[in-house]
Amino acid sequence: MLRRLRVEPISSYLERRRKGPIYPAIVANGLVYLSGLPPFDPETGDIKLMPFERQAEIVLDQMKLCLETAGSSLTQVLKCNVYCTPDPAHFAIFNEVYARYFPSESPARTFVHVPSWPGPFDVEIDGVAAV
Repeated sequence: MLRRLRVEPISSYLERRRKGPIYPAIVANGLVYLSGLPPFDPETGDIKLMPFERQAEIVLDQMKLCLETAGSSLTQVLKCNVYCTPDPAHFAIFNEVYARYFPSESPARTFVHVPSWPGPFDVEIDGVAAV
């Protein structure tokens, strides 16, 4: 069985930019598949320039919200794919933030540099978790 999940306010933020319903989490066969999301400002839903550490926190908070909506949690994450613009300082900063969200056992992870995004942000994460 496949369940597409609206996750508010994220789905509404995304729908401001794209037409049609948006589902940042899909549950299938005991797994949660998470879309990559830009760091939406939690107060306004805007994507605006902010310090990299804050962007990483917001993206991981959004991931946590999507997982909880799906009946899962950060402790159930199996794999994360991190996409980040190529500033050499980002890797160390991201690792510090990531360790706060995954303090004991972190999931498998890929960290990939991307040249740029169509907006003023530097990081996005997608992933898979167990339900």
